[in-house]
Amino acid sequence: MNNIIQKHKFRYVESGAGQPIIILHGLMGGLSNFSGVMNHFPGKKYHVIIPELPVYSLPILDTSVKSLSNYLYKFISFRKLSDIILLGNSLGGHVGLLFIKSYPKLVKGLVLTGSSGLYENNMGDGYPKRGDYEYIKKKSEAVFFDPKIASKEIVDRVFESVNDRNKLLRTLALAKSAIRHNMANELPKIKTPTAIIWGKQDTVTPPNVAKEFHELLPNSNLYWIDKCGHAPMMEHPQKFNTILENWLEARNF
Repeated sequence: MNNIIQKHKFRYVESGAGQPIIILHGLMGGLSNFSGVMNHFPGKKYHVIIPELPVYSLPILDTSVKSLSNYLYKFISFRKLSDIILLGNSLGGHVGLLFIKSYPKLVKGLVLTGSSGLYENNMGDGYPKRGDYEYIKKKSEAVFFDPKIASKEIVDRVFESVNDRNKLLRTLALAKSAIRHNMANELPKIKTPTAIIWGKQDTVTPPNVAKEFHELLPNSNLYWIDKCGHAPMMEHPQKFNTILENWLEARNF
């Protein structure tokens, strides 16, 4: 993963030149979750940018999906970007949907993978055993079809987050905000071309959620990855990249 750039109040990584693809990570996700995408697409006419969303640094009363969408607008304005493609996993997909609702002309394509916005299992979980490392390890492993993907680094990051009171409060605030901001009524109005890339064994946002996104988004394509949980770009990076690249080329992006 590239070195983090820090300019003004923004932290991000970027690589490549050409068509901008902005990647939006999830609630517990780090920038490294998308290393497979970052290693594949730059140099292939794409400019990949991953901003670090301020999930733990917003004022507690202003910690919401809407605030993250506003932050994304400020970042895009700061970078003077337009005609972007948004790629969001989990909460990141939800942020992307809310952003498109507010600024449809800035976005020419959307990619959703394990996105919240319709239904989330366990997003409001208060982690009652948050001091128990083995419990957090099991919770982290359950996100993936192959539990080995939940490396010690990933488990340590989740464990640290849920045992830090400030981070936990913001995690719960964002989880509740995601549930409040259900997008079902808004999705039919979103005409942006959308690729829905989903793990067949996703237990956080189950397969029926992907089908509902596909039914409600009028200009969408649905793609499945088998033996795959909530983060297809991590579990099956090559398959994910192939699907994404074919979709981008079919759309002439």
